[in-house]
Amino acid sequence: MIPFAEIERARETIAGAAIRTPLLRLAVDGPAEIWLKLENLQPIGSFKIRGAANAIRQAPHAATAKGVVTASAGNMAQGVAWAARELGVPATIVAPENAPQTKLDAIERLGGTVVKVPYERWWEILVTSQCDEAEGFFVHPVQDERVMAGNGTIGLEIAEDLPDADAVLVPWGGGGLFTGIASALAALRPEARVYA
Repeated sequence: MIPFAEIERARETIAGAAIRTPLLRLAVDGPAEIWLKLENLQPIGSFKIRGAANAIRQAPHAATAKGVVTASAGNMAQGVAWAARELGVPATIVAPENAPQTKLDAIERLGGTVVKVPYERWWEILVTSQCDEAEGFFVHPVQDERVMAGNGTIGLEIAEDLPDADAVLVPWGGGGLFTGIASALAALRPEARVYA
């Protein structure tokens, strides 16, 4: 679990990078109230900007002076490239060779430099958090607690905007989104169930 104070700090840290996204009721006349958190409205079209911006903005300046690095082929890569560009530091994205070209093009449009590696090497970087392919501050797309705290700001907003929520369903990838949201809801709405 991520300490709630770190999620509150993340909210302040990411102000101006990530927007507070609205909740939209799915079907007004349905038997249950189902609400959607519209993270697709973020500047990069994904919640990943929250964690990336939090990790990079909270890093000491000396750590990011040579740039930032992540291992991703998708939305986290775009979040890191966006946040690094905002701070004026280079971003190197290590991606597997088979990453979709549309994703790589989006990373480059945001100012990131893509380094392709074999899938096995890419996976090794994720497992070890060690990247010899590029210099800079490494932002792990899932395991970095600052990333999870940034993700937790979604749970904070849900609890504030929908204080009587009974349950929250969170998509599962690597678990960082779930951990952040569940941590926030455990502090603010412990009776709500969180499902992945």
